[in-house]
Amino acid sequence: MSSRERVNPRTRVATHVLLVVTSLTMVAPFLWMALTSFKTDRDIATFPPTWLPSSWRVGNYADALSVAPFDIYFRNSLIISIGHVVLNLVFASLAGFALARYRFRGREVVFLGFVALLMIPTYTKIVPQFLIAKTMPLFGGNDIFGYGGSGWVNTWWGLIIPGAVTPFAVFLFRQFYLSVPHELEDAARIDGLGEWRIWAQIASPLIKPAFVTAGLLTFQDSFNNFLWPLLITTDDNKRVVQLGLSVLKESGEGFTTQWNLLMAGTTMASLPMIVLFLLTQRYFVQGLATTGIK
Repeated sequence: MSSRERVNPRTRVATHVLLVVTSLTMVAPFLWMALTSFKTDRDIATFPPTWLPSSWRVGNYADALSVAPFDIYFRNSLIISIGHVVLNLVFASLAGFALARYRFRGREVVFLGFVALLMIPTYTKIVPQFLIAKTMPLFGGNDIFGYGGSGWVNTWWGLIIPGAVTPFAVFLFRQFYLSVPHELEDAARIDGLGEWRIWAQIASPLIKPAFVTAGLLTFQDSFNNFLWPLLITTDDNKRVVQLGLSVLKESGEGFTTQWNLLMAGTTMASLPMIVLFLLTQRYFVQGLATTGIK
């Protein structure tokens, strides 16, 4: 008799009920957001509040797009997010491969440094990061010492480079590369493959869940980032979708919040992440479940 068959039926039912209740609790805010995006002002002001709108108003989405140039904001967010994903997957995987497969002096110290970076809150380094970007030498009119201009402010450099590599991605790749058998690399070297081809053609294809997990988390953090684009940009053509949502908070008369438009914009901003997760959830769950191996 398998362990699954030995489970008490009452325990199994209680577990499923708990999972259903937990799932509904987590889905409820998203469902409320989506339904509110179709409501009229009168429906939103109704007390007690109702889940379903009395009349479905699809025009809220068109109104939200007309308040601010969301096409530009979405384009910018996608460019930045895709740039972060590509750079992070390449450089973090290379760093993780080196930390996992090569023995060199100070390797453990370097790895502990990446682990320590995981414990530092993002907001504690935001000001030094901004000062470095603003005083970047030979950019934005700056001289060789980083003075006289704006550096990376209002540039794609400032939006993309600071988030190019994350410590978590390095840690994740290092853990996965440790699980790759050394015999495969030895056989590849005997066949004449160089180190670059071993990384690209032998080791990396075996850890697809790591690439999917790191890519999805990187895209999520980048697409949902609000504070750094707010600090590094003043040009509306460089703004991102999260900053565009803040415009909707003051889109009504007297700078009041039009909740139906705000929910419409938030729903549109959430769709890319929901679609990505649905497409990659199998690899994503597998990647998180095996992160701590070795």
